[in-house]
Amino acid sequence: MNITLEICANSLASAIAAQQGGAQRVELCDNLLEGGTTPSYATIALAREQLHIDLYPIIRPRGGDFLYDAQEFELMKKDIILCKQLGCNGVVIGLLTADGRIDKERTSALVDLAWPMGVTFHRAFDMTADPVQALEDIIETGCERVLTSGQRNTAEEGAALLAQLVQQADGRIAIMVGAGVRAHNIAALVKNTGATEFHTTAKAYVESGMTYRNPNVSMGGIPGVPEYGIALTQASEVKKIRELAVQALQERNA
Repeated sequence: MNITLEICANSLASAIAAQQGGAQRVELCDNLLEGGTTPSYATIALAREQLHIDLYPIIRPRGGDFLYDAQEFELMKKDIILCKQLGCNGVVIGLLTADGRIDKERTSALVDLAWPMGVTFHRAFDMTADPVQALEDIIETGCERVLTSGQRNTAEEGAALLAQLVQQADGRIAIMVGAGVRAHNIAALVKNTGATEFHTTAKAYVESGMTYRNPNVSMGGIPGVPEYGIALTQASEVKKIRELAVQALQERNA
């Protein structure tokens, strides 16, 4: 039993840093502030050229909820086909019905379309009305893992449900712990959830090189987000989180 560390990378630079830090897999996305949307074709293509670790682009045509119309579903199918053509190892999806259940029919269709790529069901799971039934439904669709915070804002808060989900899964599907996973809490999450797969951005804001900064205009306008900063995965943080997770797993198994 080994630790698998997946990095949610918001750019080609972050994906490369994830690999340099020793991550086993990259979830490639755009627009982290919206929870992640599908990255550009060029980003996926160049990441595939430069990464030897597993590459899983997120297939999410927009931010917001996970109830998609027919047009959005067609976009998702087309993006999955492109990922397959580019040689990605898998994709990341999440579709719900209006009443908060897993959209089994369309999820199954996307899993079939993605084959032989793997499929992760993302944190749309955390928005379901019944997580126990939702996990069984996802297993039925053929997804290989679920990314979840235990239906809380952070994995620390959801640790009790995460542990229950690991027990319920019983090896039939991987439970990947994500949301707020950091170096300071990874050991506790390893010990308290029983999971072996973890998901984090391992990011920091890198100061912009701009010397002129117009004080009268804000292009982002989101509180707490630096206007002149770029969020990038840090290879050193990836390495630190992985080492702490491996150590905690060894202690858990001792």
